[in-house]
Amino acid sequence: MLSLCISMYKDLFRPTYLQELCKKYNLSPSKKYGQNYLITDSPVKKMLEAADLKKSDIVVEIGPGFGVLTFALTEKVKKVLAFEIEKKLEKYWQENSSENLEVIWGNVLNKIEEESKKFKGYKVVANLPYQITSNILRTLLELENKPESITVMVQREVADRIVAKPGDMSMLAVSVQYYGQSKKIAKVSKGNFWPSPKVDSAVLHITTRPPNHSTTFTDKEFFEVVRVGFANKRKQLWRNLAVGLKIEAEQIKHILNTVTGNEKIRAEELLVEQWKEITDILNTKNTKVQK
Repeated sequence: MLSLCISMYKDLFRPTYLQELCKKYNLSPSKKYGQNYLITDSPVKKMLEAADLKKSDIVVEIGPGFGVLTFALTEKVKKVLAFEIEKKLEKYWQENSSENLEVIWGNVLNKIEEESKKFKGYKVVANLPYQITSNILRTLLELENKPESITVMVQREVADRIVAKPGDMSMLAVSVQYYGQSKKIAKVSKGNFWPSPKVDSAVLHITTRPPNHSTTFTDKEFFEVVRVGFANKRKQLWRNLAVGLKIEAEQIKHILNTVTGNEKIRAEELLVEQWKEITDILNTKNTKVQK
């Protein structure tokens, strides 16, 4: 039985075998669900290494497909919860499941909040569909019971945006870096997938931070300030904040000078800690965001 599993696992890296499986289960790789199957094991090894998995770990996977990552995970951890939206794969997973694997059918965005409450600690390891990457990461990071870490394969451009430094920051970068420490582990060229996507991918690792209860503001208030700050990239930050928050321009300029030393700074130039300091000052001065 073990040799059969090993043989099948190796077969999953062959496009011809994947084509046979697609035919058997009446599937064609879906652009809608971002289905591009890995055909080399190097990215899988890099993901497992970055996730630093232990035998006692509980792992959430998103979009297992035919299981090239799933089977590797079940060999290393206590339990794998795999969220799959493609119901045509139900018979496949009935035939190929294991004792420590639970497949949860449906949209992970609708189910993960409730499921995440069942565990004290867990990690996320997944090859994310491109179309829902930002939504998935935001959902995971905003959970009350956040994962300890997130190790995912994402579009390379998205990974670059997430790990950006001041000068190239974006709403996405601030959002992820607010909740955790992100690191790009490795580039994964498009030739590692079948069908080959139009762009390269990257392995991204995020270590989440514990909640900071010393701040004077809520997450919602913080992101409202950031959202307003990025509202018009062509304008300096003081103008966006003054208009969006309905605060006098001179007051905003003074705050920016205090925090950054530059009243003409733009949103993409700020560190996450500077955004926090700005939000903190606004709240301390009882200057609330206009809802």
